[in-house]
Amino acid sequence: MINYDLVVVGGGPAGMAAALKAKEEGVEKIIILERAETLGGILEQCIHTGFGLHYFGEELSGPEYAEKFIVQVEASDIDVKCDTMVLDISDDNVVTAVNKTDGLVKIQAKAIVLAMGCRERPRGALEMAGTRASGIMTAGTAQKYVNLDGYMPGKKVVILGSGDIGLIMARRMTLEGAEVKVVCEIMPYSGGLTRNIVQCLDDFGIPLRLSTTVIKTHGRERLEGVTIAKVDDRLQPIPGTEEYIECDTLMLSVGLIPENELTKNVGIPLDRVTNGAVVDEMRQTGHKGIFACGNVLHVHDLVDYVTLEAQLAGKGAADYILGRTPGEAIYVAPQTGNGVRYIVPQKINIKNPNDVKLYFRVGKIYKNARVVVECDGNVLSSKKKVKLAPGEMENVVISADVLASMNDNSTLSVRVEE
Repeated sequence: MINYDLVVVGGGPAGMAAALKAKEEGVEKIIILERAETLGGILEQCIHTGFGLHYFGEELSGPEYAEKFIVQVEASDIDVKCDTMVLDISDDNVVTAVNKTDGLVKIQAKAIVLAMGCRERPRGALEMAGTRASGIMTAGTAQKYVNLDGYMPGKKVVILGSGDIGLIMARRMTLEGAEVKVVCEIMPYSGGLTRNIVQCLDDFGIPLRLSTTVIKTHGRERLEGVTIAKVDDRLQPIPGTEEYIECDTLMLSVGLIPENELTKNVGIPLDRVTNGAVVDEMRQTGHKGIFACGNVLHVHDLVDYVTLEAQLAGKGAADYILGRTPGEAIYVAPQTGNGVRYIVPQKINIKNPNDVKLYFRVGKIYKNARVVVECDGNVLSSKKKVKLAPGEMENVVISADVLASMNDNSTLSVRVEE
């Protein structure tokens, strides 16, 4: 049995930021466990720019953003074990992991930060007819083939789903010489950032078809084409709208799923909307001493927000380890009002002496909306925004003064008014 103050599961941007913050806050023995061969997580294959605008105030590529944190981790005395798979976390915070050098190891941790990221939803989760021909893959897999391995997945491409990875791969494949026929999105709005729709589709003349999905793939050994169709309000294909498109590659960008198998095994309650853990304002889960941050908690669109959230979790873990948490906690659960799908954190300790930032997403596109925050029937703020979209995460700040005025019967809600 090895003893550590803090074990961080995942060495991507969230894991590294959490570990560095905990070290800065005074935690001595920290280890990062990463199942890939290098630190950096998904950023290693995201060679496009657009990272770091909020956090560093400069435009960086994914590997450049990751490198800034890798350099800091290597300069510290934080232990790192790459190529290491975490198998289990016990009720008393014992982490079981395995790698080819140490074999099976057990680590007793005072606190744990979960930063495992998320995975892509595969074809098997979709109702799509057709054989298992080669040429059908997730957009992230295609990104790895092109950017890391130097392989070209195909020459004629159809992309299903308008998540950010799908939009970025539409541009990437075009730059590599492929013909991107169309990007289909089953919802009546895009799931990606507005800037990616403009820079990746509009600038390259790639059509985006909303309320459209792929209903069938053609080809036995290799994909030969797909049939697309319009969908109705219930997302069911409309007969008579079918269209055949010849292609040799179908990329799927149909959502991300937080990697919460470890979280479930410990018995930590999950939020049914985010598919991540239910956490408080310091990102502590329902299990004492276990914290969660980054895409394993809820899917972010900007890595800058991942970093800021991970630093909260790192500080929360440090406070827990060093006994700096407030004595009695009184929790209030923010309620989702009209148009708001979820709020993170799901509960707030009103004894917290600091401001708390609530992150949320809306359920549809609003052209001219007002975000209303209400506490005990009083409107705290009414933030005007020209546009709100499901693909872009929003936030509101609850001040420490407001928290101090609340009690255990207080109500707090966030809603959207048009």
